[in-house]
This record gives sequence, C-alpha cells and structure tokens, in this order.
Amino acid sequence: MKKLADKVVLITGGAGGIGAGMAKAMVKEGATVVIVDLSEERGRIVEKEIQQHSPNSMFIPFDLTKHDELPGLVEQVVSKYGKLNVLVNNAHVSRQVPFMETTKELLDLSFNTGYYPTFYLMQAAMPHLKETKGNIINFASGAGLNGQPTQAAYASAKEAIRGLTRVAANEHGRDGITINLISPIANSEGVQAWAKAQPEMYEGMLKGIPAGRLGDPEDDIGRVAVFLASEDSKYITGQTIMVDGGSIMLH
Repeated sequence: MKKLADKVVLITGGAGGIGAGMAKAMVKEGATVVIVDLSEERGRIVEKEIQQHSPNSMFIPFDLTKHDELPGLVEQVVSKYGKLNVLVNNAHVSRQVPFMETTKELLDLSFNTGYYPTFYLMQAAMPHLKETKGNIINFASGAGLNGQPTQAAYASAKEAIRGLTRVAANEHGRDGITINLISPIANSEGVQAWAKAQPEMYEGMLKGIPAGRLGDPEDDIGRVAVFLASEDSKYITGQTIMVDGGSIMLH
C-alpha cells in the first residue's frame, strides 16, 4: 500500500523547486496534492505533471501575502476534498544583503511571504488536522542555524518559524498532530541561478557538503517529506530534520 494513500496535502510554493519536488514525490505515494503558488504559468505545468499520477490533484494561484485570505484557502481545499491531512509551508521569498544594509522592507518581504503565511495557515488548518490526526511540515534553513552572512532577513524569519513550530508541536501533540521542520540543501532553480551568478561561492558551498552533491528536490527532499507526512513518523514532532548532505556537521 502506498504511504500517503487517501491523504489530502496542501503545499505552498509548489510551482517549482522543493515544492514541486515534494508534490511529485507525494502523488507517487497516493496523495491528492494541492499546490499553491503566485506563478500561474509554472503552476499549471506542475499541475499537469502531478495529475499524471493523481488526477484529482490541482493548482491554485494565490498571493500568500494576502494574509486575511489564507483561512479561505484552507477552507477551499477542505470544501473540495472533504478533509485536510497534511499542510506543507514551503513558500518563502527573501533578498540577500549584508546585515547593515538590511531594511524594514527586506524584513517585511521575508516575514510576509514566509513566517506569516506559515503562522496563519497553521492556525486555519489546525481544526481540520485535529480531525484527521494530520501533519504539518514547515521549513528551516542552515542560514538561520549557522548565521549565514547576508541572510539576516531570511535567517530571522526561518528561526521564527522554528520557534513557532516547537510551540505548536508542544500544544497540539495530544491532538494527534505532528509538526516538524525540514532544513534542506537542494538543487532548485534558485540555487542554479545563484551558481551561475556566483560560481566561486557556489563551489565553496558544494565543497562543504560531505555528501558531495546538492539534494534532489524530489528524490531527496521529497522522500523525507513523504516520511513526515506518513504514519511512519507519528512519534516524531517538534524536530528539525537536516536534509543537507551532512553540511551542518561542519559548523
């Protein structure tokens, strides 16, 4: 039996990179997946790909900075499918600048696209996840764990998400809801663009990964997401799972 048979999954930032990788991995394990993203062009492409394995899966174009509309997004999914089993808060937009150049606008960008959507979607989804004894998967980053230079806004939002995850995991563990984080390094479109723009920094980063390669969004990150969304992980909650080829060991 497939690990995610009959489960309904909502993934933000699902039109590319890790989000799309998780969606592809999950539909292959029997899940019905709803991907949410601002990019309709890319979202429709991924929608067609995941529908090959799960015809009822779909894409919803949505601007996650419209925080007051986030509860309605959850209700739309529950109304269509009758339940929600897994919420994956993957979307996040940020800009890299030195600490002294970090402005309120840059902090707002990171928190408005990453932290606040995670917070409000968790609140909206919690009653439905209590009914299904479901799961939440949030995203941390080595940028926050290691204090990576030029990542003040991103690292701050990611560490805020980590704190929020631990609190919610403590409060809702007895409801049968597990809430964990993935901290990944993956060969996403964004990393590929960065590698072209900053080849020396990219090579330095790659040399710092004991596994010797970047993670694949579907085969590496997606498979861990499948595990955290499945019944196999029901005794794990409040944890940060490092899916980074061992790079955190070097810090």
